[in-house]
Amino acid sequence: MNDYPGRVRTGLDSRENWWSDMPPRTGRGPRPAKWAVLGTAFVLPSFIPTVVELTTGGVTAEEVVIAGFLVAYGACYLLFPLVLRPSRRKRTYLFSVVMLLLGLVLVFLHDNNPYILIYATAVLAFTLPPAWAVILDGGALLLVAGVHLVVGKDDFGDLIAVASITAAMFFMANLVRAVRKLEAANQEIATLAVAGERERLARDLHDILGHSLTTITVKAGLARRILESGKDDSRALQEISEVESLTRSALTDIRATVSEYREVSLSAEVAGARAALRAAEIDAELPHAVDNVDPALQRTFGYVLREAVTNVLRHSGAKRVKVRFGRTWLEVEDDGEGSEEKPGNGLRGLTERLAAVGGTLTATTPLGGGWLVRAEVPESALRSVAPAPLSEPAGGCA
Repeated sequence: MNDYPGRVRTGLDSRENWWSDMPPRTGRGPRPAKWAVLGTAFVLPSFIPTVVELTTGGVTAEEVVIAGFLVAYGACYLLFPLVLRPSRRKRTYLFSVVMLLLGLVLVFLHDNNPYILIYATAVLAFTLPPAWAVILDGGALLLVAGVHLVVGKDDFGDLIAVASITAAMFFMANLVRAVRKLEAANQEIATLAVAGERERLARDLHDILGHSLTTITVKAGLARRILESGKDDSRALQEISEVESLTRSALTDIRATVSEYREVSLSAEVAGARAALRAAEIDAELPHAVDNVDPALQRTFGYVLREAVTNVLRHSGAKRVKVRFGRTWLEVEDDGEGSEEKPGNGLRGLTERLAAVGGTLTATTPLGGGWLVRAEVPESALRSVAPAPLSEPAGGCA
């Protein structure tokens, strides 16, 4: 049987499962009071005849010994759920072996009647790893069969019935193991899904708020400087109006991102980058159209452009920025002081986005200085990229 990444092996088709203990319950499980009632109902058929024998007529020493073994055996059956804990592994093994020995003693004291052994074989199926359950239960049944042959008992019908019931308990126990493993796997999947959603939300909020707040800061600073100079109040009012518009847009983007409805547009990002760079008094050389970029990559490249321009505004101190597009690549180059040696959350998030479409992101310092960010997707990977849900309009809006 072939293995697949992330596959949960729940059956007896692997060596590990044969020697692994019963997985812990993921839920609350049966209450002890309910098990006490149910277990008592199971052991009464064996206790009642012995009690009747002890209370009628004379009591022999043999009957007292049998009653003692039977009480201990029944107590083991009622208490076995309490030993099913990972921290009590050695105690569980010892408990199971003792109960099996008690069952064998009672079989031989009851004229080699194997039915009393069912309680022990069932408990071993649920408490021990499958391999040990087969070894001990199978060994006990073979021992009873050997005694049958030694004493000349040729009726094996009861022993076959006990072996069949034991096999049924064995497979039922392994069904319980499989269910518990699947429940644990489902919980792990849910945890990973929550973690993945948190990473997505953090990445998207970083991309949106980082760019928007940076642009707002630049425009607010420009408006303050204009007001302090007292030279162009109309320009200051225009910048403040744009700050208000950007704030409303950022709030809308945040709400849409949380709801997973927001789509990034490369053409809109070009227009936004032009406005932000102009407000920061940075000379920008931007394409006026995005129709030469493959539609399947425009959304991803929109994120790249947004983050690259945000980094220029925040860190570079650049005076000139140049943006170039190709069908499967995008470059943003500035003449600033470069970036930090260690990539931040923005570049890390962009790397993840490009990796999702089979592309790569590189950030280097050109020979002439500054900083160059290049996103590229190979043609071979582009063939497997599904078209963007909302394709960018040809011609752009810059």
